[in-house]
Amino acid sequence: MLYLYLAVGGFCGAVGRYFLASFINRLWPGSFPLATWIINLGGCLAMGFILTYTLERLVMGPELRLGLTTGMLGAFTTFSTFSVETLHLLQGEKIPLALLYLFASLAGGLICMQTGIFLARLPLSSKALSSIITREDGEE
Repeated sequence: MLYLYLAVGGFCGAVGRYFLASFINRLWPGSFPLATWIINLGGCLAMGFILTYTLERLVMGPELRLGLTTGMLGAFTTFSTFSVETLHLLQGEKIPLALLYLFASLAGGLICMQTGIFLARLPLSSKALSSIITREDGEE
């Protein structure tokens, strides 16, 4: 069953990345690889949130968690495309842009990961908490 979770997650992540990258590239045809940058940072934010939330707050089986993180987010984000795009910038003698991309990707990824962790640990509002408790008791 684990492989099914990984396969479905991987399929969703890869297809999602393809469509989102195509959409962003139509909007931003510039030299800076914005699509990959946005996708990778979004993946870092989601990874931080999902791992923290599912390990600390939400009961979730390890197979589903692995399908969401390794499968879906692993296929959604892409280190290889980041590397190729950086190399193309360097080969095209766009060294300042390549360095900006490197720094913005690495620092941005760490910041987004930490932001996801922070968001997952925010306390639930009393209204949201009472809504969850009411649903668990069956008193809707």
